Amino acid sequence: MEDIDNNNNDNNNEEEEVNALSLSDMLDLKEDDIPEEEIVKMIKIAQTKNEIKKDKNTEDLISKNIYCIECLDHPMVYYCENCEDNFCQICFEAQHRKGNRAKHTVKIIGEVVLRNSNNDNDNDNDDGTDEELENDEDFMKDDEEPDDYMLNFRERAKYIPVRLTLQERKHLRLVESMLSCSEYTTKIDSVIPSMSSNNSVNKAGSGLSAKRMYQQLQHICALFSGLAIAVDYKIGQQILKNRDYHVNEQFFKEILELGRRHKIMNPEKMRSEYGTLMYILQDACSNQNIELLKFSASKPIFTAFQKLKEGKAQNMLDDPLMEIATRAIMEDGKKSRYDIRMEVQKKEKAVKYLSKRYSTRKISPDDIKHCLYSIGDNNSFLVFNRDPIDKMIELLTSFFSPKKYEEKYSLSIFGGQDGSRLTHSHERQYHYCLQSLTLWREISNDMFRLWYLADQDLVDNKQDYRLKDTGQGCHRIQQSPRVAQAMREILHRVQKKVGQGSEWVGSSVVHLGDDNVPNALMFIDKYTQVPRILNPIVLTIKNLPGLLKNKGIKKYVDQAFGGPEELKKLILWDFFRHAFDGSGADNFFDAGSCIDGRLTSAWNWCSQLDTKPYYPIFKLSGFTGFDGSFN
Repeated sequence: MEDIDNNNNDNNNEEEEVNALSLSDMLDLKEDDIPEEEIVKMIKIAQTKNEIKKDKNTEDLISKNIYCIECLDHPMVYYCENCEDNFCQICFEAQHRKGNRAKHTVKIIGEVVLRNSNNDNDNDNDDGTDEELENDEDFMKDDEEPDDYMLNFRERAKYIPVRLTLQERKHLRLVESMLSCSEYTTKIDSVIPSMSSNNSVNKAGSGLSAKRMYQQLQHICALFSGLAIAVDYKIGQQILKNRDYHVNEQFFKEILELGRRHKIMNPEKMRSEYGTLMYILQDACSNQNIELLKFSASKPIFTAFQKLKEGKAQNMLDDPLMEIATRAIMEDGKKSRYDIRMEVQKKEKAVKYLSKRYSTRKISPDDIKHCLYSIGDNNSFLVFNRDPIDKMIELLTSFFSPKKYEEKYSLSIFGGQDGSRLTHSHERQYHYCLQSLTLWREISNDMFRLWYLADQDLVDNKQDYRLKDTGQGCHRIQQSPRVAQAMREILHRVQKKVGQGSEWVGSSVVHLGDDNVPNALMFIDKYTQVPRILNPIVLTIKNLPGLLKNKGIKKYVDQAFGGPEELKKLILWDFFRHAFDGSGADNFFDAGSCIDGRLTSAWNWCSQLDTKPYYPIFKLSGFTGFDGSFN
């Protein structure tokens, strides 16, 4: 501790020398006149402070000896006498799942800590219940039985963003316009010729870093000034004159949070602008830029749980009617128009009842409706992103069996043949596909939580990034501990679920913060593509009976493929073999059977779809591409 205190004193002395260079001084400089030594010293001081803070936090957690040695996040549950370390349940089972570690001697020293959901609710509107609705038997009962995850609204609401209001949407258009014309990443993250031998750009310690920091400040301040002027011209003029951005700290935090919140609720929107927004925030929240700007531009995503908690109405999330009030009503071909109309009426009644029952002096019925509609948006997201994976699992289990198979429809693959990098028997490949699809389903099911954690990881100034040419351009390599821990939990849950009766096939390695998946932004981008890959296959098979009503198409299918059932089998057989064969990367380690490599193989199959004999059927079904629109 004495060394840390001495370091702090030394840092304070150095900081006094460097502080002579203010934000105004930095912005007034010309690029040729950058005082590289002073800026490098400033960067080193900020990084040293950050490292001391991280080391101190880690030492505190270990010294208390109550947290897992692996993740430093969950309470200890097991003590391994061979490893001489404490582990939480998830990390222990992941580390001791097989091999010699499975034989280690273990003591149970704790218990799994359950989340406490018994929060007090301060309802000021005790007489707000609607007796007519409460006594409506048809309204209160429901025939459908949703899964446990869908009913855990208290936990889900912590990661579900609140819908944007009309005024917020006006500001959102401003943010989108700003980002669409910004060349921030092009200028700041361009590949720099003078890279070190390992193709990476150092975080600090060179004139290159000083120049880059200067460019960051120039662009960030220009963007902030533009936002301020567009909203209020007088305030914008004052900011340009005084450069006191911290005076309007709350405005910048809120307006930038709108773009992040909107993107999570609408993954198909802001496909180009969102990356720019997150990288601007990432740089604005770095330690050295925070000291110059005098504030952090990041603000946590505003969630439905947070809004309800502020109004002391969070107990509504435990109400049985939440499932009806937030249900996504879809036309699936089996429901009549009357059934759909009745579902809509039942949903409207539930929304009206809950908004009146749980409104208080701090939160109005309209605000509660706003939260209910936000949670309903999450259910709609799951319908369009998780349900295609459920359909593919259903197709796999209905058209194929792990024990029996037709000779020409065997799922077995051999390394070195047809681009495959894996060798699996039919049964092993069947379980490999089933396990991969189940993992994708759980990731999609938990996507809002993963996105919320990814947002925190990206703007965390304790996690420095470095620029590196990964072979696919210059990327920001950054560790993402929150997302990594959540992925370990999901993987552990899937392995327990599908591991019964069969072993886990393939590697359990999750690439995050390396050349394959550089940061949490790339992780989210990869897994939001899963429904884009699976939806065209599901829709083609679903639309096939309608296509066959055309005599010409029916004749073509019968002559070329031997009938519609044979065509379905051919499409699925080809997909389950070649979309899960470990291909699609420059070497085995970048693809293979790891968690990330499974998705890489699927993308490789997508790129070869136009060479398949059944490609005309996809085009006849309305297929235009896997990547969607960027507009």
